[in-house]
Amino acid sequence: MNVATVMQELEALGKERTKKMYLSNGAQEPLFGVATGAMKPLAKQIKVDQALAEELYATGNYDAMYFAGVIADPKAMTAADFDRWMDGAYFYMLSDYVVAVTLAEAAIAQEVADAWIASDEELRMSAGWSCYCWLLGNRKDHEFSESKLASMLETVKDTIHAAPERTKSAMNHFLYTVAISYVPLHDKAVEIAKAVGPVEMKRDQKKSTTLHAYENIQKDVERGRVGFKRKYVRC
Repeated sequence: MNVATVMQELEALGKERTKKMYLSNGAQEPLFGVATGAMKPLAKQIKVDQALAEELYATGNYDAMYFAGVIADPKAMTAADFDRWMDGAYFYMLSDYVVAVTLAEAAIAQEVADAWIASDEELRMSAGWSCYCWLLGNRKDHEFSESKLASMLETVKDTIHAAPERTKSAMNHFLYTVAISYVPLHDKAVEIAKAVGPVEMKRDQKKSTTLHAYENIQKDVERGRVGFKRKYVRC
């Protein structure tokens, strides 16, 4: 299947209502408005095709860029490839839910995510923290350095309130994810989430959102979800 055929298939799956929702969250034209679940039959047909993924991502069409992440081969991508994808990720649904997710299945995930967190660029930082969330929710605890994650928790405590808006959201989710999915630091993450308290996130042309990592952690503790791991990162 080539890029033209895939674009036709995606266009046929587009829905105006979904398109409006994506646009309200920061997506830009061109896009078709394809629900992620509607992509699954096409993804099963193609499976993994890195060359096609690269062509689709380069179109700048949001739906094609999302689908590129679904069929990409993360193990074939270098740090430079992920940086190039980040250059094209113009809003958080691409940075955190396409590029960060794809990176989370690569062996170089932590190394690249660390560089992004240190970049001082809002969406790169957001993608870096988000990548750790995807990793922690999937990989076994022994694959991480406890001291490194503890230091990252301290960074969140010290900087989250002054961080760029999308980075705040990803850092807040990192607190929650460490508490729920990384058992060795559960207590520390809970303590820091409590100290951080509510985090206000301003949004363009929308009301501000208040993020509550501590409250969300408590809800999932009550549900017995501590230690939760998902089988797959990508759908």
